[in-house]
Amino acid sequence: MREASFVKRNKNKWLLFEDVLDNKEQISPDKLSDLYIEITDDLSYAKTFYAQSNTVVYLNSIASKAHQKIYKTKKENKNRLVKFFKTEFPLEFVNYHKQLLIAFITFLFFAIVGAYSAANDGDFVRLILGDNYVNMTLENIASGDPMAVYKKMGEGNMFIMITLNNIKVAMTAFVFGMLFSVGTLYIMMQNGIMLGSFLYFFYDKDLLWESSRTIWIHGTIEISVIIIAGCAGLVLGNGLLFPKTYSRLTSFKHSFKAGLKIMVSTIPFFIVAGFLEGFVTRQTQMPDWLAIFIILTSFIIVVYYYIIYPIKLTNQQKLNGNN
Repeated sequence: MREASFVKRNKNKWLLFEDVLDNKEQISPDKLSDLYIEITDDLSYAKTFYAQSNTVVYLNSIASKAHQKIYKTKKENKNRLVKFFKTEFPLEFVNYHKQLLIAFITFLFFAIVGAYSAANDGDFVRLILGDNYVNMTLENIASGDPMAVYKKMGEGNMFIMITLNNIKVAMTAFVFGMLFSVGTLYIMMQNGIMLGSFLYFFYDKDLLWESSRTIWIHGTIEISVIIIAGCAGLVLGNGLLFPKTYSRLTSFKHSFKAGLKIMVSTIPFFIVAGFLEGFVTRQTQMPDWLAIFIILTSFIIVVYYYIIYPIKLTNQQKLNGNN
């Protein structure tokens, strides 16, 4: 790469870094560390290909200045966790809405495929959900309690088991991103087909409304954060696929850290989803309005925190920066 092209590609990042060092721009200590790593990578690249150039001198000067500032600001404050969820994570997650959209579209597409396949193949539901589950559910339908599966286990045990299982599925979706994102898309496909065939099974029994008002009490958050975990996996995979000017290892480290932050953000939501499934979903006698209220509230919270709030906070930061 020519030096002029190298400078043009990275100029905005360097200027942002200078603004941070001069206190003209405020970012988190972790983000500052990430920028510092990128700057030192750029410096190493410049030393290799443009030795003795003004670019090397410039990058060396800001890297030296940054070293002191990082170790001065690295001290964690008492409200670190609150700050992470309130500002640090949303400001970073706004950059990954594209990956979130891809994960969502993939999941939705294969949910439709699952429903379509179940509608055209009588054995497909058994293939996906298993004979034991289908037979048990048919027995529950015959006995007049289609959703009895959510009452088979004690509340506490079910809460713990479901929460751990959901986190396991989400971590699989994330870690499989190391297979250049293909592994994550496979997990989205697998879970999408399962959901689609599950919903069609109850639709075919004229129980779509009864099943939906029950399963979406916990499923709204559960399915949403599995898709968000898929987003984390795609962020991880993209770091390997598109390293840009960095080495593949350095890019992987950055993307792994970013994906891990996304996973940390989902933990409270998985706990809530597990609580709802363990303690609330089993209350099949609750009035429709209450079930709808829980479902809509869950949906609004997830959409607001992961989509609306990051955009709103980013725009607010830009407005404050311009002022």
